[in-house]
Amino acid sequence: MIKQSIIIITTIGLLTLSASAKFNIKSCTGCHGDKLEKKAMSVSKVITSMKKADIVKALNGYKDGSYGGAMKGIMKGFAKKLSDDDIATIAKEYGK
Repeated sequence: MIKQSIIIITTIGLLTLSASAKFNIKSCTGCHGDKLEKKAMSVSKVITSMKKADIVKALNGYKDGSYGGAMKGIMKGFAKKLSDDDIATIAKEYGK
């Protein structure tokens, strides 16, 4: 019984983690494209053409309000929901 409970709790935790990671990317795709290959609203940089370090710098800057032009207000709301791990994962998977 205890072993089954541990397995169930672990599985739910992993599914929650997986769902939240996908949610973060999905919140980006509405403007940046399904593969983050588009300029958001025709003004942003293409995420997949950015260096990993630049993605991290941009997302952290949006979070603290120190980065961005026309999209600064919109991006701050999205970026503040991202953890440091989320930002690192986005940079790793989509940056150069």
